[in-house]
Amino acid sequence: MKKTPFVTKEKLEEIIRDVPTPFHIYDEKGIRKNAQAVKEAFAWNPGFREYFAVKATPTPALIKILKEYDCGCDCSSMTELMLSEAMGFDGDHIMFSSNDTPLTEYKKANDIHAIINLDDFTSIADIEEALGYVPKRICCRYNPGGLFELSNGIMDNPGDSKYGMTTDQLFQAFRILKEKGVEEFGIHAFLASNTVTNEYYPKLAEVLFNLAVKLQNVTGAHIGFINLSGGVGIPYKPWEEPNDIHVIGEGVHKVYDKILVPAGMGDVKIFTEMGRFMMGPYGALVTRAIHEKHIYKEYIGVDACAVNLMRPAMYGAYHHITVMGKENAECDHKYDIVGSLCENNDKFAIDRMLPEIKKGDILYIHDTGAHGFSMGYNYNGKLWSAEILLKADGSYEMIRRPETPKDYFATLDFTLEYRKMFGEK
Repeated sequence: MKKTPFVTKEKLEEIIRDVPTPFHIYDEKGIRKNAQAVKEAFAWNPGFREYFAVKATPTPALIKILKEYDCGCDCSSMTELMLSEAMGFDGDHIMFSSNDTPLTEYKKANDIHAIINLDDFTSIADIEEALGYVPKRICCRYNPGGLFELSNGIMDNPGDSKYGMTTDQLFQAFRILKEKGVEEFGIHAFLASNTVTNEYYPKLAEVLFNLAVKLQNVTGAHIGFINLSGGVGIPYKPWEEPNDIHVIGEGVHKVYDKILVPAGMGDVKIFTEMGRFMMGPYGALVTRAIHEKHIYKEYIGVDACAVNLMRPAMYGAYHHITVMGKENAECDHKYDIVGSLCENNDKFAIDRMLPEIKKGDILYIHDTGAHGFSMGYNYNGKLWSAEILLKADGSYEMIRRPETPKDYFATLDFTLEYRKMFGEK
């Protein structure tokens, strides 16, 4: 499988005349096509809703596109709740999945009628302290412990995760919450990350659907929805096969009909909270080569750095790189592609075979639409980059301006000395 940029070199050169590199660019056409596919894949479930993980890409212009396809927002903090509220999402379209949660955030979530997803058994007391009562609708996050393995060798370790309740705690939580007046329950679990397989959701669904039947039978609690969370991944590497959301949706459908329908639970709504799958492939980091260095290795320095995309530095994550205008050239040069931070892990690629790169070349770093811009930071005084939307009609729009030095200093005590820097009295 060949990775192809969703924008041409000519269009990027046009944008660069207005917006300095580096910047993140997003593909409206691709986002819309994918959102429609997700909706169709789960159309068999009348109550289905995708709650987009705001943490993946907290950019209103992009989330508003998803809103047109009845997506909601999955939030994990006060500011994400505020952002969702400001964009006009109602409570049914907001899921609050937090952990280690300040009481003020429970109160905010409840004030806007969001669905609160409790991470821990002790959170029952916390939410009661915050609100003075327990909402009529509540969700609980489940952690089965041990290992979660799929037949293709993908494995994750829920037992080493800080999230969710044990099986015993979950049953106890349902009993207590029912006694406190909860009328509608949800179950949530996230057991594996970035799975590039159509098996993950159906396998997770089997675990949660069986659990739901037992919970309802033992506690008498009414389970209204089951949240399969995220974990559906994307093919960062060009040789990986992408997930097929229609196959995934049908796989969940079969398990639903096998387990829930015979148990008289055929009205349970299915929720998801995908971030990476919804947005990841439809974003890219655009940067220019500005320096080359020849020592023990061959280095190409670009004007982006780990503050623009930290996944390679943080995880050693692979992001494919296209040298624009040289898509068909032979990859016969071995480079480390690096940024300018005072950290040796500030590398987008190590020993990567690419076409020959000259200063001024535009590099397109693929699959940054989720956990790309959102994980940025200001180390070394670096400033946040712009975000650009490539619209479906071929035009483009700046949906977030680049940060300025004045923005960077804005939270400091603005003494006369600082004001002089910006020509202010």
